[in-house]
Amino acid sequence: MPRIGYVSGSGDRKTPGPLVEAFRQGLHDRGYVEGKNILVEYRYVEGGLDRVPALVAELVQLKVDVLVAAFTIALRAAKQATKTIPIVMVSATDPVAAGFVDSLARPGGNITGVVRLTRELSGKRLELLKEAVPRISRVAVLWDGNEAPGPAIASKEYEASARSLKLEFQSLEVRGPNADVDGAFQAAAKGRANALMVVRNRVVDRHSQRIIDLAIKNRLPSAWEGGEFVEAGGLLSYSANDADQFRRAATYVDKILKGAKPAELPVEQPTKFELVINLKTAKKIEVTIPQSVLYRADRVIR
Repeated sequence: MPRIGYVSGSGDRKTPGPLVEAFRQGLHDRGYVEGKNILVEYRYVEGGLDRVPALVAELVQLKVDVLVAAFTIALRAAKQATKTIPIVMVSATDPVAAGFVDSLARPGGNITGVVRLTRELSGKRLELLKEAVPRISRVAVLWDGNEAPGPAIASKEYEASARSLKLEFQSLEVRGPNADVDGAFQAAAKGRANALMVVRNRVVDRHSQRIIDLAIKNRLPSAWEGGEFVEAGGLLSYSANDADQFRRAATYVDKILKGAKPAELPVEQPTKFELVINLKTAKKIEVTIPQSVLYRADRVIR
């Protein structure tokens, strides 16, 4: 029976979360039933990120047939841990620029999978927030400085986008795992920010509900890098559908188990992106979203 190793950046054994469930659904869609014709060894990063290499090493020692790295730090650890076990990635960063694969068309090593293009959408995300709330003039970007280099790169990209849109920029750096979110909002108020961009990672995800609550309390329009945050009360998001990406990762596992080589399986990029808007939140923070923006939304939460 084939054995899969899966390193998740969110959730735990009791509550795996929607991304793990999407991966499981992808396996099920391809005829796999856990415990009957496939085994999946899940490892959750419930403590600090310094645990990731040990979790990956544990799965490598189990000699899993495929290793699924569901976030960038796990992917980096997996690349360092094995050159022979096929690795399926779900990456928010450009895997070519990061040195994980030779090219998207021909990865070349033992890594393939899907990219979410989270970073590449930064400019468009800020542009949509400006269209949705034309009055904004100073945007604060909340990011975690403990995870290098992704969030820092994202902050710089938002800064460049703000400049092109003639918006003032304010960096709100927090440091996990116990991020001072309240302090960040006090700094935003002191700097007179009137919009908020949130760079997602494990730490920020963990504090997302507090961030959402404070954004509403301070009447700050917030833009996010995933639709689930808008469902929880953020104002808008623009991103690939994460559940689709994790279901697609299961397709790669299936192909590899049937004999395909990662080096020859092209890395897949999303072709559809979702604009999600929460009108309940808009009402709470006294914002009227223009109809021209609402017409373009893929989902509107009323």
